[in-house]
Amino acid sequence: MTTYPYRITYQRATTRRRHLPTWSRIVLGGGALWLATVVITFVTGNVNLVPTIILVGAFLVPVAFVAWAFDHADAILTPSKIFTAFLYGGVLGVLGASILEAAFVHNTSAGGFVGVGLIEEGVKLAVLWLMARRLGRWTMRDGLVLGATVGFGFAAFESAGYAFQALFNGQNGLSLLGVVETELLRGILTPFGHGLWTAIAGAALFAVAARRGRATVLARPVLLAYAVIAALHALWDASGLAAAWLTLHLTGTPQQWAQAREGIAVAATAAQLHLDAVLSFALPALDAVVGLVLVIALALRVRASER
Repeated sequence: MTTYPYRITYQRATTRRRHLPTWSRIVLGGGALWLATVVITFVTGNVNLVPTIILVGAFLVPVAFVAWAFDHADAILTPSKIFTAFLYGGVLGVLGASILEAAFVHNTSAGGFVGVGLIEEGVKLAVLWLMARRLGRWTMRDGLVLGATVGFGFAAFESAGYAFQALFNGQNGLSLLGVVETELLRGILTPFGHGLWTAIAGAALFAVAARRGRATVLARPVLLAYAVIAALHALWDASGLAAAWLTLHLTGTPQQWAQAREGIAVAATAAQLHLDAVLSFALPALDAVVGLVLVIALALRVRASER
């Protein structure tokens, strides 16, 4: 009789170990399917499988993170609302950003990166506002979740577009390797980009809506959050240009400065190439850390308020 409680404890622990969280099952199952499709496509040369590689690879990480976020949402965010936010964030976000960027962004200078950041974060914020205005009840927790969902929807459709573009970058026909490399890189970087940024905007939007009884973007906290995430977005996109600029300012010789002023490609030394590579990694990493710190701070504020 004395062993009965211990037996129950052991059985419950075993049950918990057997049932993985939804997001982890998505990652493991979806990742295995994606890898199997890649291997079979390389072996058989069947190009009909390429759309499967693109879609599964582009949506795997965003869907997994949305599943994780949904587990932390309140009951008001139903699966249908989450799915709609993901779909609208992806389709409307990409369409709106494409139209506005074609109209207003015409270069890849610093101003161009700022323009892209303002446009894409503004479009996602508009989609988030559309999803939030009829909820009837708003909490910062739901703002983080719904904002992340809209952002990850945008990231998924954007990644699919980049992967499709990489397919045609091969010199001798279609480049399946380019697709795989693009999806692996974007899959690793996805958690630190659009989802984080729009989650920050969602927390600010829902906090204002909870006080005023309606969702509005024309409020100081929302506009401040929009400015912050647009800056993070612009710095992320401009990290390569910023790394080259910093390398030249820290180690540039008079001859190299003269080449840069005349628009001639600067002949970099081995040490400069190494510094440029380090900065090209460090700047996005710093950007990601700032975004993570902001989201963690908001999550801690949510937990403190709920207590």
